[in-house]
Amino acid sequence: MKCVIGVLALQGGFTKHIEMLQRLGVATFEVRQPQDLERCDALVIPGGESTTIQKQITFTDFEEPLKEFMAAKPVFGTCAGLILMAQNCLDITVKRNGYGRQIESCRCSLDIKFPSRRKRKYPGIFIRAPRIQSVGEDVNVLGEMNGEPVLVQQGCFLGATFHPELTDDSGIHEYFCKIVLKNLTAKKQRHKDAKKEFA
Repeated sequence: MKCVIGVLALQGGFTKHIEMLQRLGVATFEVRQPQDLERCDALVIPGGESTTIQKQITFTDFEEPLKEFMAAKPVFGTCAGLILMAQNCLDITVKRNGYGRQIESCRCSLDIKFPSRRKRKYPGIFIRAPRIQSVGEDVNVLGEMNGEPVLVQQGCFLGATFHPELTDDSGIHEYFCKIVLKNLTAKKQRHKDAKKEFA
């Protein structure tokens, strides 16, 4: 089963996400208008300046279409994208620039554990990164740095405080693609069941 993953391209590092998805052979494109969401099976919200992205979302009338999209389809947010998701679909609280200013940006090794897999090391690139201060009961912590959550999942929503698109490791994007395909399969099954019920 194939999927189409859009990348919100209002501001920030959307190009690197597109390049990563293309390397994985996933159909992807820049989402610049609300109607572009209709073509997407899932959406990536990239890093950048969260305040600027939010202003662009408001200016381009993306707010309601995004809420409707998040109610039905998977979303992956990195850095600023995670901040925006914390306001909508991830039960977490975050602190902007939680690790300090640009000069405190760093690259370090993270402990990542996807469901049903062994823990593995992953290169984490933090650039004026947000800090996850608390997570709700339904949030699964997939990655940590010094005991603090940096990669979280809630249902079909995935959020990272760092920038996986800036590394050569495609593991996190591959995992998101699996979330997308699982959601499509479940949607297809619900459609079949509905047809049987009304047949």
